[in-house]
Amino acid sequence: MAHQLAMVIDATKCIDCKGCVAACKVANDVPEGQWRNWIKVDETIPAPGLLPKRKARFQPGACMHCDIPSCVDACPTGATYKNIDTGEVIINEDLCIGCGNCIPACPYGARFRNEQKRKADKCNYCPERRAQGIPPACVDTCPTKARVFGDINDPESEAGRLYQKNKDSLKRIIAKTETMPNMYYLGDPGVTDWAGEAVMPASMLAMKESAPFIKGIVGLSGLGVLAMLARQLFVDSPEETSGKEDSDA
Repeated sequence: MAHQLAMVIDATKCIDCKGCVAACKVANDVPEGQWRNWIKVDETIPAPGLLPKRKARFQPGACMHCDIPSCVDACPTGATYKNIDTGEVIINEDLCIGCGNCIPACPYGARFRNEQKRKADKCNYCPERRAQGIPPACVDTCPTKARVFGDINDPESEAGRLYQKNKDSLKRIIAKTETMPNMYYLGDPGVTDWAGEAVMPASMLAMKESAPFIKGIVGLSGLGVLAMLARQLFVDSPEETSGKEDSDA
């Protein structure tokens, strides 16, 4: 079975301390005023009882590393792609041109243009830390261990055990554009229908719509080249034909 790195979050353990948010910002040198992750606070549901009290619920979040990532389709250079070996959605900064197409294409608002790098940015599960055998900064810092990270297809990992044990009751944030996100919540994370719709750039939509036509033109051009090549290989040239006629005479 393929690997799928993901977050399994116990919403009942989150105390909204913002430790995960601050740790991510420091570990990844995120510019001031920009963030790779967040905690949404929901106070819309009254607590049980007669008094009009409200019970806050906290929902940690970040890039969902979706199975059907709309941001990938929006990228004109292939800088954003899904790693088939790990299940991560990755940004190759060498290919990113900072066009920003991928930002509105994410229905979760998980992407932004890094003001310092002028490149697309988002949660990447802290690959430098993982290379050293250390979990992502947000997971490592959480005092209540609300965030659990790992391969949910690996029954030996903590994330895998939590995922398999609670598979039928886990919740996800489902956007208006189906992306099949890989962030799962235990307990009550509050409102789960806040995500919007992926907005694809008009240029990319036009490119997709014209792709069959372009492929047809390219195909016809290729046939033309092959025909010319075949003529040169198998049909006598005018000079050769003229020479043969002279010798026969």
